[in-house]
Amino acid sequence: MIRHPCFDEKAHRQVGRLHLPVAPRCNIRCAYCDRRYPCISENRPGTARRVISPEEAPEYVETALTLEPRIEIVGVAGPGEPLANEETLEALSRVRERFPALRFCVSTNGLLLKDRLPDLLSVGVRFLTVTLNAATVRTAKDLYLWISHQGRRLSGREAAEVLLSRQLEGLSAAAAAGLRVKVNTVLVPGVNDTEVAEIARRAWEAGAQLMNIIPLIPLGHFRDRRAPTEAEIRWARRLASRFLPQFLSCRRCRADAAGVPGQGDALQDLLWAAMA
Repeated sequence: MIRHPCFDEKAHRQVGRLHLPVAPRCNIRCAYCDRRYPCISENRPGTARRVISPEEAPEYVETALTLEPRIEIVGVAGPGEPLANEETLEALSRVRERFPALRFCVSTNGLLLKDRLPDLLSVGVRFLTVTLNAATVRTAKDLYLWISHQGRRLSGREAAEVLLSRQLEGLSAAAAAGLRVKVNTVLVPGVNDTEVAEIARRAWEAGAQLMNIIPLIPLGHFRDRRAPTEAEIRWARRLASRFLPQFLSCRRCRADAAGVPGQGDALQDLLWAAMA
């Protein structure tokens, strides 16, 4: 067993994970994302009850471990883009000093991955999730409204080209460095559903080891689009599984997720109450 609940189905029901909500800023605007009104009762990426500081992170972890000793993984998954926030690395560094036995993971859109990979390795990150939603520039233009790159805000074809190339470059470098890499893909009917297999193929060639296809939650600019049906999700996974094993137990976790994923999310409320 790999002992990461988001990389192994068995660990999903046995091993706890804790997300540190330390990364508020984002460098990409996804068409399906809306972080303006996070609800404390919603389980979806980009939401957290509040952002904590790196200085709070060790106490946050200690409190979580007291409530749930089965936590073995500490990660950063937002609520923004972890690699666009220096707080991510500072928080992980502080936690590593206090709890050296814990294992670290980070979720990223991949734009800065190649640049920040040495920093991730230096703080001991071993697991990485990269969100890849497109294989072609045409599709990426529909999924990403803009990206912020090297001090410039890019949109349209230029943004799509830069993002797609840097995602695969970063993924390849991370895999070559020995990180275990999972790819997340948000399935959007009528937008990227015809190229899921190609996304999987390119990710596999770059060194990814696992794929997680997530159904669209209609929000933001895609609020009027429909979520995929169960049949569409199964078909997409079947096509993608020719290249990468599929993770089937994703709970679309919040940026402050806590506990053993396969046993619910009650620990989140207990943790925030204890930190109040």
